[in-house]
Amino acid sequence: MISRAERAANYTVLIVFAAFALFPIVSILSAALGPDDAQGGSAGLANFARAWEIGRFGSYLRTSLAISAFVVVLAVVLSVMSGYAFGTMRFRGQGVLFNLLLLGIMMPSEAVAVPLFFDLRTIGLTDTFWAVALPQVAMSVSFGTFWMRAYFRSSSRAIVEAARIDGASHWRTLWQVLVPPARPAIVTLTVLVFMWTWNEFLIPLIMVTKESLRTAPLGLTFFQGQYTSGFTLLAAGAVIVATPVVVFYLFLQRHFIRGMLEGSVRE
Repeated sequence: MISRAERAANYTVLIVFAAFALFPIVSILSAALGPDDAQGGSAGLANFARAWEIGRFGSYLRTSLAISAFVVVLAVVLSVMSGYAFGTMRFRGQGVLFNLLLLGIMMPSEAVAVPLFFDLRTIGLTDTFWAVALPQVAMSVSFGTFWMRAYFRSSSRAIVEAARIDGASHWRTLWQVLVPPARPAIVTLTVLVFMWTWNEFLIPLIMVTKESLRTAPLGLTFFQGQYTSGFTLLAAGAVIVATPVVVFYLFLQRHFIRGMLEGSVRE
């Protein structure tokens, strides 16, 4: 039984950390809604309209959305299939292949970005949609395989064996038996991959020079350096860029939190 003093101490600590986490968000929002510190005049929601028009965020958001959707769909599907293979099957070289995949988690993107640029330039893929999307798919699949393997290894072996006795193929066992109860784990992976892809800055910066292929974070950087010198419009642009991630998380937060708390263990 928790005493009243312990409960009060717990709430105090939580309130302090919540205030610490929310202070930057509140500061950016208040700056975005305040008067324009560079030109004066406009305030409130008008700052978002001006930032949207001046910074051409509509184009950048469409590019980020297209890249993020492609990366999320492909990375999650590949992660589910590879996680199923590593989690339920036994084959020669399994340990070596899995450790090789884990290098994708341990290797920072900064270490491979420059060599990757020259490789993609050799085959003529730089300054294309694929130069931004495919490297992020590869990096996300490494973590996704590790994540889904943990789920499938914890799944009931009796269910898998029963499906095989009934004549179900590996494909049917995966998608009709194991995937439905894996929804929290898959949703958690989807949210993480979306956030990582949306916020990726280095890969788009190195791989593309066309303005039409700039992602939202990259466009925000150019907006800061070329279009405005005031902090108000920059804060409004930052809010615009961050809003899709926040909305996506809020829409899936129930499944995301459940997947995190269960440690990718099925319901």
